[in-house]
Parts: sequence; structure tokens; C-alpha cells
Amino acid sequence: MSKSINKVVLAYSGGLDTSVIVKWLQENYHCEVITFTADIGQGEEVEPARAKAQAMGIQQIYIEDLREEFVRDYVFPMFRANTIYEGEYLLGTSIARPLIAKRLVEIANETGADAISHGATGKGNDQVRFELGAYALKPDVKVIAPWREWDLNSREKLLSYAEDRQIPIEMKQGKKSPYSMDANLLHISYEGGVLEDPWQESEPDMWRWSVAPEQAPDSPEYLELSLKKGDVVAINGQPMSPAEVLAKLNEIGGQHGVGRLDIVENRYVGMKSRGCYETPGGTILLKAHRAIESITLDREVAHLKDDLMPRYASLIYNGYWWSPERIALQTLIDQTQIPVNGDVRLKLYKGNVSVVGRRSNDSLFDANIATFEDDQGSYDQKDAEGFIKLNALRLKIAAKKRPL
Repeated sequence: MSKSINKVVLAYSGGLDTSVIVKWLQENYHCEVITFTADIGQGEEVEPARAKAQAMGIQQIYIEDLREEFVRDYVFPMFRANTIYEGEYLLGTSIARPLIAKRLVEIANETGADAISHGATGKGNDQVRFELGAYALKPDVKVIAPWREWDLNSREKLLSYAEDRQIPIEMKQGKKSPYSMDANLLHISYEGGVLEDPWQESEPDMWRWSVAPEQAPDSPEYLELSLKKGDVVAINGQPMSPAEVLAKLNEIGGQHGVGRLDIVENRYVGMKSRGCYETPGGTILLKAHRAIESITLDREVAHLKDDLMPRYASLIYNGYWWSPERIALQTLIDQTQIPVNGDVRLKLYKGNVSVVGRRSNDSLFDANIATFEDDQGSYDQKDAEGFIKLNALRLKIAAKKRPL
């Protein structure tokens, strides 16, 4: 390993892994370590990370509330594209990484650091996401990924390393969760434990954000979401900021068992991985957004968005948020959202989200044309005959060429 590192910015949670990384960087690179802790709505207090960093002699400590920026500049733009990966995953972990990578690079620039570091393992997607983002924003940055260098490849070895060096580790009381979990305002994910067998059902007490659908209230709850240019700006008539919207939808959705998911996904590094996710607010957002688009978007524009969405989703999942192709797609997507304004009424009931109403001043739905009653001459049904014959022409020609 190179020893020419003077100062490094570490993405620091205050947990076992990143606390060990602080000391490991100091010992192996003989460098100053700057810690950066982001609050993106993970639901845990981030301020204790300051005391832990100070206890290890860290002089420059960054702790930042990025919840509004996270939802406004990352989650909402992604949902404008109705983005899902491999048909199901709402990309809760993926979309958080470009923001963290951006702040790591910005802090490196502010402090004159010549390297950044993270605690992602060498088996997962996050190492790719952090590093592709960093290189896109600061091409000459040095990235240190301890999990690809050290031999501390188990929790026991990490604990032993911490004990030997008197690293302050807060041991949580009670039963330790067997799952590897990651949370932010968009979702919470679960991996490991019994989930490593894709045949085994997840344990009922694993879920943190939502009740089981069968235990949800016996009466449905109705919600009205107001959207402007594709983003939700109010719930039940109450204006809210982006982070407030998502937090409120998480709360309401969780109460009704909305947003649970159990999938096996294809990681960018090549392996298949089984994970469970809770995304109550995101599940509601996606349903509402598609509903308002259904009455405000031109047919071909809507179909073009659906064609592009899987490509856009893969770019985010694989860590290419800062790539020119993602930015180009975002420009197109955002342009389509200019007329995506109005209200959607939803019904939440035992794990389900149903659209029961939608309205917009920009609606392209014309009841005079769509009606099954007397359309008063606004649509001449006889015109359909020529339309069908023209579209059938190539089929008829081909059929005549086929042997009987």
C-alpha cells in the first residue's frame, strides 16, 4: 500500500467498522483522519459520532444534516422517472451513495485532503458507487478501501483489533440483530442471517418500519397527495418540504403494512444477493406519480419514459449517478415533468396502495371523447375502420406469403 497520504476524509458512522478504520488508517498510512458523518434519515442519532471521533484524537469532524438535500436532489429526481431496478427494487441504498460521495470529495477539497476512505466491503455494490462518484467529481482523488487491503475479515477480528488498541466501541445491550441493515429516509434494508437461504421466509420480528399487512388496521385510510412538476408538495392539503413528505409517508405507510419487499437481485459485481426492504413512503410516491402522469403525459412521452426507465435504474444501481448519460437522461425526464401537476387520491389498506382518484388542470383526459355515452360528434367511430386497415396492411401481406 502507498504511504504518501497526508490527510484522508473517512465516511464515518461511529460503529465498529469505521471506528476500527480510523485507527487502521492512522497506523498504516500515518495520516491525519477527518471524519464525515451524514444524517440522511437513518433514524439513529448521529451526534454521538462526534464524541467517539474526539476520543480517537480526530481534530476535524464533520456532522451534517443532509435529509432535505437527499430527498430534494436525489430521491425526488429518481422518482420522476418512476425508477425501479429489476422490476421491484426502489433503489433506497443506491440513491444515497452519490450524495455521500459528493460530500466526501467536497470536504477533501475544503481541507486539502488527498484521499477519501469508506467502509464498504469488497463484495458489494457500495464500493463501486462511492468510488465511481468520487472519480467522476475529483479524478485525481486517492480512494482507500480498507476491506480490500486488511485481513480483519470477521467481526471477531474487528473486536479484537479494537480491544487491543482501546478503541471506544459502544456495545449495544440486548439481543444483537443477525442482519446487516442500512437505513435512510427512503428505506431500510436487511441482508444476512436466515436471508442467505432464499427459500427461508424472513422472520416476523425482523421488520422495523411497518406492521405485518395482516395486522394492519381493518379500515382503509385515504390520502390526497398534491404534485407539482412531478414532485409531491403537499399531503392532505398541508404543504411540506421534500424530507417532511417522505417522513410522513413512511409513517402512514408503515402503519398499514405498505412497502415490504423480499427479492433476489443481481449485484453489479456479479453475484446474486437476497435482501428484504421496507420502503413505505417510496411505494406510495411511485403509485401517486404514475397516477398523475397517466392523465397529464402524452402517450408517446409516457411510453418513452417507460422505455428509458430500466436503463436509468441500472445507472443508479451501478453507481453512475454522476455520469454524463445519467445527467442527459435526467434533463429529458425533468422536461417531461413540466405538466405533471395535480392531485391524487389513494387508499391504503393492509399492505396495498390503490389509486382511487386523480385530477389536474393539465389533464389530457377528455370525458367528451372517452365517454361510452353520446359523444356529440367529438369522435367519429367510423374513422377507426381506416386506421385498422392501414395498420393491418403489413400483417395481411405477410400472411399471404406464408404457406397454408
